[in-house]
Amino acid sequence: MNVATLAASYLRARPLQTALSLILLALGVGTIAMLLVVVHQLEERMGRDARGIDLVVGAKGSPIQLILSGIYHLDAPTGNIPLAAAQALGKNPLIRKSIPLALGDSWQGYRIVGSVHEYPRHYGAELAAGQLWQKPMEAVLGAEVAGRTKVKVGERFVGAHGIGGEGEAHEQDPYTVVGVLARTGTVLDRLVLTSIESVWEVHHEKNPAPEVTVLLVQYASPLAAVSLPRQINSQSALQAASPAYETARLFRIVGVGVEALRAFAVMLIFAAALSVFIALYTALEERRYDLAVMRVLGASPARLAGLLIVEGAVLAVLGALIGILLGHAMTSALGVWFAAQQQYPVTGLAFRPQELWLPVVALTVGVAAALLPAWRAYRTDVSQILAKG
Repeated sequence: MNVATLAASYLRARPLQTALSLILLALGVGTIAMLLVVVHQLEERMGRDARGIDLVVGAKGSPIQLILSGIYHLDAPTGNIPLAAAQALGKNPLIRKSIPLALGDSWQGYRIVGSVHEYPRHYGAELAAGQLWQKPMEAVLGAEVAGRTKVKVGERFVGAHGIGGEGEAHEQDPYTVVGVLARTGTVLDRLVLTSIESVWEVHHEKNPAPEVTVLLVQYASPLAAVSLPRQINSQSALQAASPAYETARLFRIVGVGVEALRAFAVMLIFAAALSVFIALYTALEERRYDLAVMRVLGASPARLAGLLIVEGAVLAVLGALIGILLGHAMTSALGVWFAAQQQYPVTGLAFRPQELWLPVVALTVGVAAALLPAWRAYRTDVSQILAKG
């Protein structure tokens, strides 16, 4: 019987201790794997949504809220701004491109966004069916919206006031679906697009003056990054927020929670190492007579020490593999919850190269935990143990 087979049989002989070590290690590794996959996907997706947008201009308020509502459509807008002010700003020579958005309504939880054709073009969107809107009250559905609602070109729907669909329905102003966008992997997948005039028409009684919610700005030159935000914030009633700066600040805030979870995972791995050590040390005391008999039968001290190290390594690698699978399963479950909340999609099918280090780390932990029991097995006094029986 070789060392690996013998180690496996010893692990099966004490199922509770083995299971406890595996659970602790799997939870620690799984938590780290989930953080690696989820954080990377969120950073990648948010970076893709903000690509090519240097500045978001809107009503005074929280800069992060302005970014979350204007680019990612994850928060309520800070308010509206006069169309005339947005148009005047768009003529600034420091601006290469400006895209106005009008927000305020939703349909089945998906936001209705009034804009111009430049908005889907900015993300390289292509039509899967139909065409872009040509007149008021025509709408184009993002891929996720069309997939979940099953609404097709030619059908009609009614929006509701508010970003969560909890407000009163605008029964007198139905939209007609004229197109469906192909999946872009951007925020467009979760939006219903229409013309700004449609938003004005629906809210004409409440907002007789034409307004937009935000202006997505692309700089004409690097000089604009230095002067334009300060100029807007100090010399007008508008507010300018940098997506790069505010998103980085958002991830620093979120990063506190991520680091706390990562620290918790490290503690679990440490607890798993302690569990492996206790299990092997206890097992060594229980099988000292067996080890002595093995020495008499010809097993070398190094072979007995290797048996303990192999047990620790098997526990570690098995726990790491279970943990990685668990981490991806938890990510998939989180993705299902995100989808139900109509938030950023997350999938457990993605894999990060950094995960390859997790079995290595776990193996190091398992072997380190087995070193002292292995040393004691190496120093086993055969004659003394056999004399005691």
